[in-house]
Order: sequence, then structure tokens, then C-alpha cells
Amino acid sequence: MSDEPQPQRNEQGWAPREPEPGPRPAGDPAAGPGGPARGPAGSAAGPGGTGAEGEENGQEGDAGTAGSAATAATAGKAGQAKEKRKRTGWRRLVPTWRMLLGTLVCLILVLVGLFALGYYLVKIPPANAAATKQSNVYLYADGSQLARDGDVNRENVSLAQISKDAQHATLAAEDRDFYTESAIDPKAMVRAGWNTATGKGKQSGSTITQQYVKNYYLGQEQTVTRKIKEFFISIKLDREKSKDDILEGYLNTSYYGRNAYGIQAAAQAYYGVDADDLTVGQGAYLAALLNAPSEYDVIAHPENKAAALARWNYVLDGMVKKKWLTQPARARVTFQPPKQAKGPSGMSGQRGYLVQAVNDYLTSNKILDEDTLTTGGYRITTTLQKPKQDAFVKAVDDQVTDRLDKKNRKVDTYVRAGGVAIDPSSGKVRAMYGGIDYTRQYVNNATRRDYQVGSTFKPFVFTSAVQNFSTTQDGRMITPNTVYDGTDERPVQGWSGGSYAPENEDGVSYGDITVRTATDKSVNSVYAQMAVDVGPAKVEKTAVALGLPANTPDLTASPSIALGPATASVLDMAEAYATLANHGRHGTYSLVEKITKDGEDAVELPERRTTQAVSREAADTTTSMLRSVVDGGTGQAAQAAGRPAAGKTGTAEEDTAAWFAGYTPDLATVVAVMGQDPETGAHKSLYGALGQARINGGGYPAQIWAQFTKDALDGTDASDFDLQVQPGAEDQEDVPSFEPSEPDATGGQGDDGGTDGGRRTPGQDQGGTQGPSRSPGQTNGQSQGQTAGQNQGQSNGGADTGGGTTGGDAGGTTTGGGTTGSTTDGGTGGDGGDTDGGTGTIAGEGPLSPFASGKP
Repeated sequence: MSDEPQPQRNEQGWAPREPEPGPRPAGDPAAGPGGPARGPAGSAAGPGGTGAEGEENGQEGDAGTAGSAATAATAGKAGQAKEKRKRTGWRRLVPTWRMLLGTLVCLILVLVGLFALGYYLVKIPPANAAATKQSNVYLYADGSQLARDGDVNRENVSLAQISKDAQHATLAAEDRDFYTESAIDPKAMVRAGWNTATGKGKQSGSTITQQYVKNYYLGQEQTVTRKIKEFFISIKLDREKSKDDILEGYLNTSYYGRNAYGIQAAAQAYYGVDADDLTVGQGAYLAALLNAPSEYDVIAHPENKAAALARWNYVLDGMVKKKWLTQPARARVTFQPPKQAKGPSGMSGQRGYLVQAVNDYLTSNKILDEDTLTTGGYRITTTLQKPKQDAFVKAVDDQVTDRLDKKNRKVDTYVRAGGVAIDPSSGKVRAMYGGIDYTRQYVNNATRRDYQVGSTFKPFVFTSAVQNFSTTQDGRMITPNTVYDGTDERPVQGWSGGSYAPENEDGVSYGDITVRTATDKSVNSVYAQMAVDVGPAKVEKTAVALGLPANTPDLTASPSIALGPATASVLDMAEAYATLANHGRHGTYSLVEKITKDGEDAVELPERRTTQAVSREAADTTTSMLRSVVDGGTGQAAQAAGRPAAGKTGTAEEDTAAWFAGYTPDLATVVAVMGQDPETGAHKSLYGALGQARINGGGYPAQIWAQFTKDALDGTDASDFDLQVQPGAEDQEDVPSFEPSEPDATGGQGDDGGTDGGRRTPGQDQGGTQGPSRSPGQTNGQSQGQTAGQNQGQSNGGADTGGGTTGGDAGGTTTGGGTTGSTTDGGTGGDGGDTDGGTGTIAGEGPLSPFASGKP
């Protein structure tokens, strides 16, 4: 043994030691008395103690420790249970799982009870009044009756009398799982509600069964009560009737447009066949119509053809997906346009066009949806005034219809007319001419959007220039007196989108002219350049602000926008011109004053709001220029209205349409004469119509406008324009100077009738509308068609000896190899022979013409 003193040990054979941090072992003395600390082998070392004794002592200690631990654990659990029972603070507000489960069970029981109660109480009613639909009554603004609808076109057929292709197309469009699903589709209902609530558009979550219940048993009103009834009736009906019976009922009660209720009436209205003869393509189109009956009628609304075709393709793709149509057969299906429609006999004359326009106004502005409107029972007071309406019909008859010779001139069978008159201050449509007769020609010429507006768009370009303080390429402010190069096929400058060199009407070159003169003569090369100077995107924005719909077909931001390729409707253009007449203040047009049902106001109409679309200065400066068009430009026929007037002529490509858009301070009116094949609906040129070589805006459209405006405003005091124009826009032309250039070696000029690479010879004629080729026998230094001491550019039909051009509607004759002038846009009064050229004194000399040395 060691001589060093040994630590004292207690009787149990363990020595005290410092406590260690952390959890204690089971034999820790702190856990209870008698619990020794054991070594790794479980033995205790001590004097006189053996390993066995230590182990025994250790076991006794372990037992004591275990007992103590068990007691402590029991006490702890009891304390925790006691603590859980005492919920304090916010914990008291949180329900327990038992409470949640109990609430859920109670809710389920309540719902089951309500469902059982609803199922028991809601009975399947008799058929609704759709089969004997009420009429809608349409009134003029003074309360006199305009029209009454309500003649229902319906013929019920059995399911066996409907082609399988048409049945499958309907299922593919509306409810592809109809035969396998229940009467209601909760997922679809939730999805539709969510999409509607989140602004993705109003969508239907109804199955075909639900739609049939709505069509046949209930109504179209959008109420909670109706939806609850629809829910229970659909479930009952699904238990009592077969799927075939329900599908048959649905196909016989659905509305397809064209006043056709049921697929048999629709097959006849659109394709002239019975329902059992419908092909895949025809059935798919009728199925597409169910989504938007009037909107997808590509004859009534040709501008919506793309949307209708998209829906048609969706239907066919759905048929392939459900294996009702093979992919090879799908590839062979082509779209067959429906036939030209005819309105019901009760809608003859203008009545059908006006009713159609009013209904489109109500549905497009979401005042009433189409389903609700077709249930009938409404008295709709319009903004139309009967005296003005009658005056419009008489003007078209006097100026166009009565002059047609359809037996001897086939082209006269193509002639159509459309017109709209709007009060600029209120935006109310006062008169509308839709066509010869709604029962003979279904399409409303006043609202269709498929004819180019032509040069009637040009004023919007100038308005945008003033609105945006635009300048020419060389930095000159654009005003009515700004000089542009009016050379035919002159490439526009400053456009990075590719070469563009528009042709003037009849290929006429005008040389350097002011914007006012370019407007009077409707010069394409000037306005295409101006569109680039302003910025095509800004021009488009201005046109939309004035009133053209943003989705107007072919309204694109390019230089060609100035020439009017956009296919806005006559109504659209009337709204935009009314904004100009109202000093740039715009408000959407209105067609309805009041709607009542059962003697009470049934529908709240939206409040009309106006905004300053463009500055008054921009609108009024445009008006000042358009007054010049009427006073001495292409629109002189409008002077017959006997009122201060402003306006613009326009002609569509290939002369398929001619326009006159104009206004007085009290009335804005747009008139268009259009060419259309009565059988196929194809656009047709009007060359030779009414015995005239051409139909242009300054002719029959301006004449209709003048007669209508005179009669419509008869008995009222004439108002003059109150204009605030931009600085520098006074009604006079500045005469810019230019440096005479030497004649070329040949002594002639370019083939453009007066320009040669931007240079001109002294004494060149600027008055006449010159032809594109040089007159033979012309000498150096002489202007085209000019002889010593003779007048240049004689006006209004005078003859210019020595080859000068002449004005007048038919153009004058020339001697000495001169060319015959022509007017632009059909202006009357001989614009071709303007007097701007002055009087020459000797060959090769003449007064200064309004040239500018700088080119835009």
C-alpha cells in the first residue's frame, strides 16, 4: 500500500466528489438516498469491500433511485395535466379538436338537412314563357313607337332529327362530359366564380342540364334565388329524365342569334338546311354561336370573324379529343360561311337596323346581357329623333337609291349606303341609316367594320400633329401653312421600318404645297410624311382618344395609317368627328334614353362621362382646315346644306367605298356608299355605278350629307364655329421663297408632272393638277403646258392653250400636247385648275409659287 494518506470513505464504500454538469446518471445521490456512484464495471472500491459488495450496494442504490424517479415522474404528469386544464390568455380563444369536430359534424348535418329541405320544396315547374316570349318595344325619343320584336322563330325536333355531328359539336363546345357527369359540376362552378371574381371575364360553370333548366323552366335573371332553384331542379331532372331527353330539350331551347330558337331554326337561318343535314363544320359553327350568338355571326359582324373562327376550331379540337372525330377527318373540315341573313318581316325598312344597333349597344356596354334581353318585356326609349331619321332615309333615296338602274347596270346592284348623325354636345345618336331594307339586306352598314375609311382618317393625323407640337424633318412646326412636298410616290423620310412611297390619287404630283392645300386635295404623299413626323404611334393614340375603338381592324402604327386602311364603322367615325366638332371633348355615343319594365324603371343606364381627348386648339385648328375642304376643296358639294360646315372626303382602296365625314356646330354626320355583292357578300368596286366613272367622297356621299343636314336642321338657327386655332394657323398661306434651278440638258422635266429630284424650273405651273408625263414640244425654261403671255393653272374648267391643265369634274381639253387634269377625291368645282400659278408674261417666267427650299 502507498504511504500517502488515503481519502476517507463512508460506510457505503463511496467517496464524495464534485458534482458534474449535465444530466445525472441513475445512481446519482441527488436522485435519492442510498444510490452509490458506480464505476464503469458497476463495482464500488473501498476498504474491506469486495466487488460483489459494491455491486450489491449499487443495485440497492439503483432501486432506490428508480423508485424516486417514478414518484417524480408521476407527480410531474399530474402537474402537467392540471396545467393543461387551466387554459389561460389567448389559448382560451382557440377551439379544441373536439370543438372543431363537433362543429363540423353539426354543419354537415345542417347542410344535409337544408339540401333535403330544398330538394323536397323545389318542384320542377312547368315550362317558362320562353315559348311565348314577350316583345321588347322600341320607342323614338318622343315616345312614338319605332319597332316591336317578339316573333319567335322556333321549330322543335327530336334528337334523332339532329345530326350526330351537330350533337357532338354541341357537347364539345358546352359540356364534354355530359353523358358521364352528374347534373351539376361543383368544380366548374367554383372555377367560373373565381374567374369572374378575379377579372378573367364572366364565365359559365353550368352543365348542359343546368342551362336547359335555365332556358326551359326558369329565366335568364342573374339572382341567387334563381341559381338555387336551378341547382335543385337540375338534380331532380337528372334523376327523372334520360340524358338524351335533356340534350334534346337543350338543343330545342337554345338561342342561336338571327331570332332563331333551337337548332332546327338555326340550321335554316344560317345554312338553309334541316338539322339532320348539318355537316361537321356547320354543326361546329352553330355550337360556337351558343357562346355569343350575335357577336359570332360573321355576316352581321365581319370584324369578329377571327374570334368566331377561334371558337369554331376549339369545338372541332374538342371533338377530336373526345374521339367523336378523327384527326384526318378534322384536317379536311373547312369553314363554311353562313348565308346572307334576312330579317323578320316585322323589321322591314330601317326598323331592323335600328333595333339591332340598340341591342348591340345594350349588350356591348353590359347594360343588359343578350339572354336577359331576349326574354323580352322591356320598353326601350332611344335617342333617335323621328324627323331626322325620316330625313336621312329621304336623302339616301333622293341622291342614290332612286337613281339606280339595277336592270341595265349590274354594278348598281352592289351599291349600299350607311350613315349616322350625332349631336356633338351630348353624344346622342339622332339618326341612323343602315341599308336599303333589313328584310332584304341583313347587315347594318352603319355599324359594320369591314370597309376602309380612306382619307377621312387624315384629319386625325393633323390633329395629332397639333396636339403633340410636332415638327417636320427639318424642324418646322406643323400648321395648316407648313409646306410639304406633294410629289407622287415620294419616299417618306425618317421612317426606319422600310421604304414606303405612297401613290397619290390618279398618280398626280403636286410639288410643294401647304398642309391646307394638301388637305383640300387629299394628297397621300404629304400625309404619309406627316404621320412619320408626328409618329405613327401618337397618331393611333389620338384616333383612339377621339373615339375610334382601340381594336379597330387594321389600325396600325405605320406611315400608311394616314391613308385610312383602318376599317372603322360609320358610327365609329361619327363619334370621332363629333369630338372634333365639340372642341376636342369626347364622350362615348349613346343610343338609349330610358329602359322600363312593367311600368317601372328596370335598368339603370351608365352615366355619360366626357374627357378632353385633345386640346381645343388641336380640334379647332383641324376644324378650320376642314372648313377649307368644304369651301374650296374636294367637299364643295356639302355647301348645299346652307350651313357653316367642315368635312373630309375619303375613298377606300379599289373604290369599294366612298365617304364624306362632316359636321356643323350642331350635328356631326358621316355617310358612306359601299360596294357589296348581294349574293356572296364580297366587297365590290363601284366603278361605273350610277352611270359614273367613279364614286368618290365628294360626289354622292357629300350630296347625301348636304341634303340630310339641311333637312335635319330645318327650322333652327344656323350656328357659326367658335374656333381657337394654334398660332400661325390663320386662314392664309405664307409664300415661301425658293432659288430657281437651271433646267437640265434635255430642257424637260421629270415624269411626275413638275418635279425632278426636288428641283423645279422657273415659271413652273403650280395651279393645275398636272399629268404624270411631259407634254411633247416643251422647250427649255418653259413650264409644262405654258406659252408666252398665257395664263398658268386656269381655274374651274378653263382651257389652257399650249398644253396647260384644266379643272372641272370631267377635266378640260388641252392643245399642244398638254394633259388633262383631274380632281382628288372627286371634288366638285374643278380643283384641278387652281389659280395658285398666277399669270405668266413671257416664256419661262412667272410669279413665285408657294415653294420651300427645305424638304420634309
